[in-house]
Amino acid sequence: MSHNPNQDAGRDATGDGGVPAREASGDVGGRPARHVSREASGEGRVPARDAGVDPVPIPARDTSRDAGADPAQDVSRDENRSARAPLRFGYGTNGLADLRLDDALALLADLGYDGVGLTLDHMHLDPLAPDLAARTRRVAHRLDELGLGVTVETGARYVLDPRRKHGPSLLDADPDDRARRVGLLLRAVRVAADLGAHAVHCFSGIVPDDTDEDTAWKRLTETLTPVLDAAATAGVPLAVEPEPGHLLATLADFHHLRRTLGDPEPLGLTLDIGHCQCLEPLPPADCVRDAAPWLRHVQIEDMRRGVHEHLPFGDGEIDFPPVLEALAATGYQGLTVVELPRHSHAGPHFAAHSLPFLRRAAAASPLTHRSGEPSATH
Repeated sequence: MSHNPNQDAGRDATGDGGVPAREASGDVGGRPARHVSREASGEGRVPARDAGVDPVPIPARDTSRDAGADPAQDVSRDENRSARAPLRFGYGTNGLADLRLDDALALLADLGYDGVGLTLDHMHLDPLAPDLAARTRRVAHRLDELGLGVTVETGARYVLDPRRKHGPSLLDADPDDRARRVGLLLRAVRVAADLGAHAVHCFSGIVPDDTDEDTAWKRLTETLTPVLDAAATAGVPLAVEPEPGHLLATLADFHHLRRTLGDPEPLGLTLDIGHCQCLEPLPPADCVRDAAPWLRHVQIEDMRRGVHEHLPFGDGEIDFPPVLEALAATGYQGLTVVELPRHSHAGPHFAAHSLPFLRRAAAASPLTHRSGEPSATH
């Protein structure tokens, strides 16, 4: 699709993940160096509000799998589509931050969503306010009334520290700060169990200044261990998200963590489709196929290569029918949640437009849509 110069009116150096892009100095423990920039622009039909940086080149994408695709396999996949359960779509409350939680849930149910990605935050089931258990029971009852599934997400920007975005993290030098983040995740596991959530989402955080990566990985494994124990007891998977600019930024990093921890059963993956477009070496559909055994939660939005900016569908570069076809083929039955955390100022609008887009993309046949041809959904 053509580039819209109006979308470059404003850029945010911290991007949607809220941290500056980090360039690794070289291979560390077999993990490739990462190079990615961040930006948040006018994002489609809303005014630009931030200023920032230009994209940073990243390694060329491996398209060899697409080039070697077998049409006969496409036919077989298409014949099996009718036997698959449909994908279940949700919308993230971090993109509806200007709505009361009950209003947000009612909106999503009215629009036809299957569930919600519930970010625990000061305005939505505050995890630090009194009477959390009672408030959680009320939300669980409301979700049941509305027929909504739920994933619990923990990416609120300032829920623990009003001065540090996403701080403190699991990687902070101060053990008391790390313990605060662990405490939040333990609360999230309890909330998820009480809500009947299909997963708890989390991410690693960025490597602090004056901390080497080996130390950062040691801190991450140590801090996640009690959370994984709690998740195992609760029967709720902990779905770690690779986040551009973080220590754990890529699928390769997720597998490094998994192997380091000894492949514990509660450890799963949150796969963000936009992040795959942003910085993974394989196309998003191949990322889905490779990640299938560990998929516990999926986030979805549009995005451009090399730029970490969550975009409304159609404003980026992702070809969605093959991605959703790959996701359906895995048998994944958790929620696929729209992730537009910088669009709360027009949240109901984007929620209303996102679900029809995803349904059209999911219905598009791979037999009539080939890589390199214009998408029927763009």
